[in-house]
Amino acid sequence: MTKVRTWAGLDVHAASTVACVVDAASGEMSVRRLSGRTGEVAAFCTQLPGTVRVAYEAGPTGFELARALEAAGVGCLVAAPGKIERPAHDRVKTDRRDAERLVRLLMIGGLHPVRVPSSEEEALRDLVRAREDLRGDLMRSRHRLSKLLLRHDVRYDGTASSWNAAHRAWLSKVDLGDRAAQATLLDYVGAVDALLVRRDTIEKLIGELVPLSPWATPVARLRCLRGIDTLSAVGLCAEIGDFSRFDRPARLMSYLGLVPSENSSGQTRRQGAITKSGSRHARRLLVEAAWHYRRPPRKGTTLERRQADQPAQALAISWKAQQRLHQLWRRLDGERGKRKTVVAIAVARHLAGFCWAIANTDEDA
Repeated sequence: MTKVRTWAGLDVHAASTVACVVDAASGEMSVRRLSGRTGEVAAFCTQLPGTVRVAYEAGPTGFELARALEAAGVGCLVAAPGKIERPAHDRVKTDRRDAERLVRLLMIGGLHPVRVPSSEEEALRDLVRAREDLRGDLMRSRHRLSKLLLRHDVRYDGTASSWNAAHRAWLSKVDLGDRAAQATLLDYVGAVDALLVRRDTIEKLIGELVPLSPWATPVARLRCLRGIDTLSAVGLCAEIGDFSRFDRPARLMSYLGLVPSENSSGQTRRQGAITKSGSRHARRLLVEAAWHYRRPPRKGTTLERRQADQPAQALAISWKAQQRLHQLWRRLDGERGKRKTVVAIAVARHLAGFCWAIANTDEDA
């Protein structure tokens, strides 16, 4: 292993960067304030003497600095902000102190790295997150519209569920009487229609890009599982990245925040709600998929179509997941009387393990 000559901790912001540099030979520490431009920061780190090791916190500035440093031959660690140790009595926070803490923890191996995605992976992840944002915007727009109608005592009496073609045709005929109220209604309906067009456009683009992306194989494997189709599979790959970086399923469950919190001491062991660490988007996708396992195991035409041309090992894992997760759901819900929301979380935790197994299926299996 190459001996590091210079250590550097960077407190990175949009308009400025504070660099705390330690010379391993002399132990001298120096601080330098730089601009927020990636090129200037990368050039400064490249000019440091000897083998250089740099760290900065993951944040809104992204991973361009990490890629630039790696391209320049400078070792860079992007640290998980939530796992950086801070003394409880430390009430003074400045850019200089943050950079100094980073470099000290880097020197003793006290930082937890996050995975730096490739530019292609990050671009597709941004697209998937844009679609997730649209889903939330669409839900809020529909709520505004429905509450406006409710305030005017207008109710949809259709037998089918709302927000389908029949419901949209009914909305076009609603007349609230007052000019201002009708203008509000039309604005809300237009907002919903515009969001639907944007959502459908992004979903179509995601479907076109996935076969050409690094996630083509994992997405095809994940689609073999019940309750996980293209959008869910792409969302999981975007948030998790490389499944093989977890050496066992339990680590993936912990990464996604699906394991119980714990506060134990001595002979007392207390477990509480799930930790909810990691990606909320990935956790939601797994919980939504978990509800499909309430029903007995079966292979419908849609699932068979998704499983076409996939390896036998992936199909075996998918069937095993159906059997075991349905059995878990029935035991917790029917026999132990747990709330269905709690059962869904427990099933989602085990489903994450099956996602790990199927994503790591051998290509030739």
